[in-house]
Amino acid sequence: MQVGSLSATGTQGIVFGFPVLDAFRGATALFYVWAAFVSREMRSYTYPLVWQNDIRADALRGFQFLSSGCLPTTIKVALWSIAATMRISVRPQFYSFLLLPFLSFAAVSALGQDATTTPPPANGVAKGPVVVEHPDPLKTRISDKKRFEQQKSLKAELKGGYKKWVDEDVRWIISDEELAAFKQLSNDEERDQFIEQFWLRRNPNPDSPENEYREQHYQRIAYADEHFAAGKPGWRTDRGHIYIAYGKPDNIDSHPSGGQYERPMDEGGGSTSTFPFEIWHYRYIEGIGDNIDIEFVDSCMCGDYHATIDRSEKDALKNVPGAGATMSEQMGQSTKADRFSSGGLEQLGKGPGTEGNQSKQFDRLDRYAKLMAPPPIKFKDLEAFMATGKILTGPPFLFDVRTDYVRVTNETVLVPLTLQIRNKDITFSNKDGVAMGTVNILGRVSNLNHKVVQTFEESVGVQVPSELLARKQNDMSVYWKALPLRPGLYKIDIVIKDVNNPDHIGTWRRSVNVPKYDDDHLAASSLILADQMERVPSRDIGAGNFVIGDTKIRPRVPNAIAAPVTFHRGQSLNFWMQVYNLGIDEKSKQNGATVNYEITDMATNKAIVVSQELTNKLSPNADQLTIEKSMPLASLQPGKYQVSIKVNDGVSKQQIAESAPFIVD
Repeated sequence: MQVGSLSATGTQGIVFGFPVLDAFRGATALFYVWAAFVSREMRSYTYPLVWQNDIRADALRGFQFLSSGCLPTTIKVALWSIAATMRISVRPQFYSFLLLPFLSFAAVSALGQDATTTPPPANGVAKGPVVVEHPDPLKTRISDKKRFEQQKSLKAELKGGYKKWVDEDVRWIISDEELAAFKQLSNDEERDQFIEQFWLRRNPNPDSPENEYREQHYQRIAYADEHFAAGKPGWRTDRGHIYIAYGKPDNIDSHPSGGQYERPMDEGGGSTSTFPFEIWHYRYIEGIGDNIDIEFVDSCMCGDYHATIDRSEKDALKNVPGAGATMSEQMGQSTKADRFSSGGLEQLGKGPGTEGNQSKQFDRLDRYAKLMAPPPIKFKDLEAFMATGKILTGPPFLFDVRTDYVRVTNETVLVPLTLQIRNKDITFSNKDGVAMGTVNILGRVSNLNHKVVQTFEESVGVQVPSELLARKQNDMSVYWKALPLRPGLYKIDIVIKDVNNPDHIGTWRRSVNVPKYDDDHLAASSLILADQMERVPSRDIGAGNFVIGDTKIRPRVPNAIAAPVTFHRGQSLNFWMQVYNLGIDEKSKQNGATVNYEITDMATNKAIVVSQELTNKLSPNADQLTIEKSMPLASLQPGKYQVSIKVNDGVSKQQIAESAPFIVD
């Protein structure tokens, strides 16, 4: 039965396109409306907006029904006049017992009148449907309740990886236009495409399957978290913001302890004492200008440096009468009170070199606004592309692969892949007394939907003097690639090809489960055992092969899955690990965990090395800790050993433990 059609069995259920229940609801709502109109003293009682909308909608339907043909014209006019003038903002229960019976009776009478006056159907078939005009849903104003539900649904849909990607991963580089467009997307497929295009637009080399910008971005986040944490992740701090957006400064003037400070003339001259502060200098920042100085001040003395455009903010004696006077104040040409009466951006005292400070304030404000805005996109017109490679076949070319996991953000994990190839498996060609071998490497990472999310391709060359080739045959060549991935399951395919022997092919395929690092759980990266570990020059921080943060660490690769790595007695055992989400004490603003190190002889199950450290002595204000230790192996007898690291967090009352076996030969 169609709504709006009258049939022999439908006269009691449908009236003018409205169900009987709707008619009664409308009639019931009229007593609220009428009471609100006639009662002024009760208008101080206000319903929530959502209730008002429901009552208003029911009342309108009741008016439409009662004035649709079953009442005299004069009553119709009166009812619609009331509808145009009344307010739905009171609570008139007092009138319900008076108006409800009357209005209900009117509704029932109208139903009965309509049922008796409806012409009977001919041969059991209705004469025709009564056409009911329904409002256009596209033109209907959305109620506050409906709008709230839509916003709540969008927030729920954006929870998880996509919200983290917007709020953390790209917070400092996404433009307002991109952010607005992302929030308009309706499903995960569209969001995945948006993220792919987001990185493609910023790829400095569109012909390369690797996105150098993305890799550099996540390396910067990892560096910021390790060096700028201050009771919160380093990427959230102002120094982390600037470092992620613009990279490492060309020069840093650091004053980590504050103390005595001779002001330059453009700050008023004279001597004072300062809070800890840093001045970062960039020779050039695209879209902003040349010779950019950014000042960060730790006015709370807690390690949280914040960016400022007021150069006087670092002055610890600024509010102390008679202390830290400028040159002009010492000569009696001005007073300290003059600093606070200028009304400008800075509270610098007067001096021989401060005359132009006022005129430069707008320039400083404009420059600061540009620095805080996302950096401009260099490549706006790039289209999506997909790297393709040949399907290679041939005899096996054996190699080993190691995977590690290092947190960048809660939703991004750096996955370093380390490939190890035996030199004796590489075909060398001799030229001018040099033996040269080249291996082409092709790798792809796919998700569970078989969509390629990462691709890398590179040629690795090995050069050895011809007379030393026989001696180097037993050595290993190592290739390293760090991939930023979101937590989840992936499939990694790697194909290598011996360039000097085209039929020499090797393949490797594994599924990897990238872990998720939650904020409220103590966690750790992979425990990496390495044969090389060293600090890198400042120009190489966050970039280059085997570089994680400011450390170059070359992992040892096992010869089989779950097999221990092997060291020689003449080498040193280097191990590296990061600890995440250390608890921060609310009062001291410091962490309070204990790190226990232990090396055990697996043959006797006895600990031969035991050590302990406190995290508040290593990195007191950070919720992240990097462990870097090195130990010569000359004192160990050949055999199998295990290194264990246990972290007990005294603040969050959590603990974790990581271990890795190794062999000394």
